Amino acid sequence: MMCTAKKCGVRFRPPAIILIYENEIKGKSRQRIMPVRNFSKFSDCTRAAEQLKNNPRHKSYLEQVSLKQLKKLFTFLRGYLWGQSLAETMEQIQRETTIDPEEDLNKLDDKELAKRKSIMDELFEKNQKKKDDPNFVYDIVVEFPQDEQLQSCGWDTESADEF
Repeated sequence: MMCTAKKCGVRFRPPAIILIYENEIKGKSRQRIMPVRNFSKFSDCTRAAEQLKNNPRHKSYLEQVSLKQLKKLFTFLRGYLWGQSLAETMEQIQRETTIDPEEDLNKLDDKELAKRKSIMDELFEKNQKKKDDPNFVYDIVVEFPQDEQLQSCGWDTESADEF
């Protein structure tokens, strides 16, 4: 079935993921309600999103919906089950998806470090300029202003004399 996903959202009571899509053959907008079963406030959102996306009944409809977006919707649902408001859940998601530059990454466990690295990779890919971009300029030369004279280090001058 050929369909284009337009909007994706979550319904709290009863829990469901709602997809608004357009049927490309008929050109009509339709709504698909995918019930969320066996999901509690202790469930893993990533696993639930993967299971829904790989479900044979919903797979063709969710092809264009990213796993990240589904995980975010399940996080909203889990926050609701914990009794959090939407604002609190959004703040929690914001904290989880941004990186504090002052945070010491050496003190994180392997799972948290991998999570932070994937966030950094996504940010890099998003900001990276590719050859096909309209603002791409090859070989940019930038001169940085120097307010004071550069000081040379002792190890730098000694090693130059040895060669």
